Amino acid sequence: MQLSITMATAKHYFDDPNKAVLLGLRGVTLTNPSLLFDEKNKIIYRHPSSIASPKNVSVICGGGSGHEPGFSAFVGQGALTACVAGTIFASPSAQQVQACLSQRLPAETEGVVVVVTNYTGDVLNFGMGIEKARAMGKKIEMVVVADDVGVGRAKGGKVGRRGLSGTALVVKVCGALAEAGASANDCAKVGRLVVDNLVSVGASLSRVHVPGKSLEEAKYEEERLGPGLVEIGMGIHNEPGCEKVKTDLPGLVKIMLAQLLDQNDKDRAYVKIEKGDDTVLLINNFGGTSNLELSGAVTEIVNQLDRYYGLHPRRIISGTFFGSLNGPGFIISVLKLADTGLGSGKSILELLDAPAEATGWSASVRPETWEKKYGQIEPTDEEGRNDQVSSNLKLDPSMLKSSLRSGLDKLISCEAEVTRYDSIVGDGDCGVGLKRGAEGIIRYLEEDDVTADALSSLSAIANIVESTMDGTSGALYAIFLNALAANIRKQDSANPTDLTPSMWAHALGESLQALGVYTPALPGDRTLMDALVPFVETLEATGNTKQAAEAAKRGADNTKGMKASLGRSVYVGGEGHKEVPDPGAYGLSQFLMGLAEAL
Repeated sequence: MQLSITMATAKHYFDDPNKAVLLGLRGVTLTNPSLLFDEKNKIIYRHPSSIASPKNVSVICGGGSGHEPGFSAFVGQGALTACVAGTIFASPSAQQVQACLSQRLPAETEGVVVVVTNYTGDVLNFGMGIEKARAMGKKIEMVVVADDVGVGRAKGGKVGRRGLSGTALVVKVCGALAEAGASANDCAKVGRLVVDNLVSVGASLSRVHVPGKSLEEAKYEEERLGPGLVEIGMGIHNEPGCEKVKTDLPGLVKIMLAQLLDQNDKDRAYVKIEKGDDTVLLINNFGGTSNLELSGAVTEIVNQLDRYYGLHPRRIISGTFFGSLNGPGFIISVLKLADTGLGSGKSILELLDAPAEATGWSASVRPETWEKKYGQIEPTDEEGRNDQVSSNLKLDPSMLKSSLRSGLDKLISCEAEVTRYDSIVGDGDCGVGLKRGAEGIIRYLEEDDVTADALSSLSAIANIVESTMDGTSGALYAIFLNALAANIRKQDSANPTDLTPSMWAHALGESLQALGVYTPALPGDRTLMDALVPFVETLEATGNTKQAAEAAKRGADNTKGMKASLGRSVYVGGEGHKEVPDPGAYGLSQFLMGLAEAL
């Protein structure tokens, strides 16, 4: 395996990556005429007239572009109802996800299953969109795919395994089950069953090159490994692998299969697969491996599965399903077939075998579909559309304005301090992001007619935070506030009712649990949770806002000297964490102290 430095990876047909994404998505609709393209939100979705049973559960997926055909080309009968795409290797925004959930699925659908790969941006942004939709009363289940074994338990920590090409199998099974009329709960349950019995690992000769990047960067990417080396455990976004080795194809496959199947490797033995078990084998092309070499790899993999593990897969599927642009590598996925408990016609194997009219899955589109004439749908401008929410839960608008203004002014006044802290332990943007969100809320308080409707006001503030605050902290705040709106909504009554401190406390507690679905962060991880959790827990216990704010301040102060377990600070070297508190926790505590001072 000699790696030649030819600079071929620097050559692309597009020098504008955004144009490449839009034209690539448009091309999906040209190879399957039953699909439509929402260019503004980068959504591929099924034409309404192609859906025979609109009440069936809808299945959606998505993520950054660059992984084609995953997953825009998996939209079609028997697979996905829609797909939301981001820019190259970047998660779609929560607004895109929300647009898909509210505008691009059949109105009659009796539930939605959202399949998401286990990457922070995808989980947070899809989670934010899901919580907003749940706040509107929609029934949604989320299935997070984490099948990579290249990152073992010790290194994966709280983040867990990454999502790889096994996602294609999860999508196909969930889509076929939804097509058969199963409930959202059953679709999600079987999807998680597939995840629990799925292992994948990748290997590549080089990292990929993104269109529009410099020649120097391409040269660095090709030279990073060096001649004759292959990287095992490489991710689909250019993430480094777990080891670099100099070996031939048989040696490489032997290492990869051991990571997947060796029960003595306690760091990676995620699924117990034994001799004679019924399995499905998926060999996925990163995108830059020739079909000839991939087919040769299939032969070597199947031979070694037989020789060393006594496994004879019931199905062997090979091709490009979840790519990584032009990456010269491949991924091996092994799925152990487990009982779904749903009876005849709904086993995992039968669901994988079920027809699918999606170009990303082999033998997908029937001739009858090409002959069918689809009516045109006039484009609609969704700009400015706001989902209106209201309730009978009341609060004092003047008190809301004064207390929020007090907290927001205090937050803005400490922006320079937060920025200084974040420049030491992060990338320096935390203070600016918090200030931008605070200023957006202040404009709402000053310019808009803030009503006594608690749910309406809270939903408006959540929308402002979502649209003005960037990064992980912005996503966390938006998820929390949307979950808070959903939990306030649950306490609504038929008659006008004052929203009491105990009702706030209960809703905050429930929202904290909802936030835990999307982040593993806990007190002690040096994040904003070190301030948020003690605030909520103290408020639940005492009903006293001042005591709760003081608890938040103590939590933030205690992060000084605390080593980060999550967030960008994990990757920043030095001893800065010993000098300053966590910027996010500190900023939140200052807001809460200002809020309490006005109550």
